[in-house]
Amino acid sequence: MSSKLESKKQVVNEISEKLKASKATILVDYRGLDVAAVTELRKQLREAGVEFKVYKNTLVRRATAEVDMTELDDQIVGPTAIAFSNEDVVAPAKVLNNFAKENEALEIKTGVIEGNVVSLDEIKALADLPSREGLLSMLLSVLQAPMRNFALATKAVADQKEGEEGA
Repeated sequence: MSSKLESKKQVVNEISEKLKASKATILVDYRGLDVAAVTELRKQLREAGVEFKVYKNTLVRRATAEVDMTELDDQIVGPTAIAFSNEDVVAPAKVLNNFAKENEALEIKTGVIEGNVVSLDEIKALADLPSREGLLSMLLSVLQAPMRNFALATKAVADQKEGEEGA
């Protein structure tokens, strides 16, 4: 009997640690997804560096109480899976949101971004952000624009002077 209790305590501790360490945690209802769809979702999340786990709801609630995130408890009903990302804040939101668009059975419930509980709308807004590489390329093009414009203006002046000298 005590070994069961001990293993449950270990699972609660594991969930607590993941909630604390995770930059982004998203809870989803996967009811209605077949095995092939769940396998594909797990593959996409794994490629994005996101851990996807299913725990007993009672154990998750105990873990949320340990880390002062009890506002998640209202959403921990029915079949709930949790996506944890320790590195990228956007990756789990992006993968889950895109997957939910293709598979209506997947329902995003709520999430925690860097310690703050967020709504479904905030997760969708986060998912619509460009990737880090996309943001960096946008920044680079903004930084290059003045130099490019200066080079074009210099070339136009040089072409104009050549035209005046040739006439």
